This record gives sequence, structure tokens and C-alpha cells, in this order.
Amino acid sequence: MLEELFSQVRSRLSDEPKRPPEETYKCPRCRTVSPLSSFEASDHVCPHCSFHDRLNAPSRIILTADPGSFVQADARMRSCNPIGFPGYEKKQMVLRANTGLTDAIITGDCRIGGIPVTLAVMDPRYMMGSMGSVVGEKLTRAFEHATKAGLPIIVFTASGGARMQEGMVSLMQMAKTSGAVARHSAAGLLYITVLTDPTTGGVTASFASLGDIILAEPKVLIGFAGRRVIENTIHQRLPEGFQLAEHMLEQGFVDAIVSRRNMRQTLEQLLRLHGYGEVKA
Repeated sequence: MLEELFSQVRSRLSDEPKRPPEETYKCPRCRTVSPLSSFEASDHVCPHCSFHDRLNAPSRIILTADPGSFVQADARMRSCNPIGFPGYEKKQMVLRANTGLTDAIITGDCRIGGIPVTLAVMDPRYMMGSMGSVVGEKLTRAFEHATKAGLPIIVFTASGGARMQEGMVSLMQMAKTSGAVARHSAAGLLYITVLTDPTTGGVTASFASLGDIILAEPKVLIGFAGRRVIENTIHQRLPEGFQLAEHMLEQGFVDAIVSRRNMRQTLEQLLRLHGYGEVKA
């Protein structure tokens, strides 16, 4: 009798559909494996070492701007393959379909704590946030708009550098964006840069390094050339973590490291300290 009951239970258990194993996330910094659900619930922050992994531009805007306040600018601007690089148009068509973006940056106006701000956010999903003619032009227009409107500007960087598919046209964007930053600064307006993972190459060598205040998320990669390139050039071994945000803070390149959870509040406080909006009691 008992054996028959056990047999029935075993039969029911075998008939139940098996649950698929939960997806996991492996942190590229500490190599610890975590449930993907907990990683996503914490806004793509590693629960073990607090490494702030990459976040797409729309998600970043949702976390930063007051709800419903963001108005996008230059949404239809697209690259026209200025040097005729083979396969460039096809690659961009695929990226536009997969990401819903037209290039690697979203710009526009929003409010943070009720304070009007121009906001620019790079998206690493689109050719690793590389800077081509569209990224440079949209960012330049954002600075020019902020200068004319008397607005502060906040730029979230995430880039592998200049876009090789646009050759010299891409490198020209470094000077163009830097000039727009200088004009905004000459007007006495505030520019805050937030460095996210990764911020490298020509972006680091231009507008990313020119903020009046430079913030960074924890443990993100910041640099110009890659580690191996530098070591082969200077013929020396570099210390571990020399391009991480924490080392950059020690060297004075970064003003503060701010967690993603506290970023919006920190930006609002900085804006108010610099005279934007009413100072809260």
C-alpha cells in the first residue's frame, strides 16, 4: 500500500514540467556569479563588488531625469558613411533595428529635481559608444543649445573611442566637441561629466575630460590607450587597477565616485550648489 503511494508520488513528480535553470550574471571585475534577476533589480550593479556594469541610454535617462520631463533633440540624425567604409550602412541598419537608436548618443532637455538641464547620454550597445560624425554633431548641438538657453549640461560618457569606420571625420569630432565645451564654459555655465564603463580613447581625450566637475561610477574603466599598448610603449608593467575610477580619483582626474543609486540626488545637489534652481532648506 505504502509502496503504491510512493509510486504515485514519483509518477506525479516526473510528470511536472522542469523549471529552466535561472539565468546568471558573471561580474567582469570580481568574477562572482549572481542570479541575473538580482543584478537587473539593482540597476546592473554587481551585488558582490559594486561594479557598475553598462546601462543603456534610455534606462539611464529614466534613472536621471524627472519622470516625463525628457524631450529628445535631433532624434532622426544618422550617419551617411562619410568615407564609404565597406559594410558600414548594413551594420548600422542592424544596430538601429536591435537598439531602437539612430546612433550612440541621445541628447535633449529634461529636469532634475525640477531644475532645467540639457542631458546627453552615450549608449555602449551602439558600436561600443564610439564617436563618429553623428555623436560629435549631436553633442556639439547640445552644448550650443545649452549655451544659448543658459542651461547647465550633464553628459554621461560610455565609449570605446573614435569610430574607425569614419576615419578622419571621426577624429575631427574631438576638436569640434571641445570647442563647443569651451564656448559653454566661457558663458559661465556648468558642465558635469559622469564617466561610466568604459570611457576610453578619443572621448576621454576630448569632452569627457573637460567637465567643470567630473564624476565616475565605481570600478569603471577610464583611460586613453589600452593596457597592453601602454606597457609595450613604456616597456614597464603597470599596476593592477591603474585605469579604474578609484585610481583616477587618487590621481585627481576624477572629483568624486558616486554610486548609481545616489547619482540623481548628487547631480541635483551640485546643480543647486552652483545656483540653479531654488536652494532647498
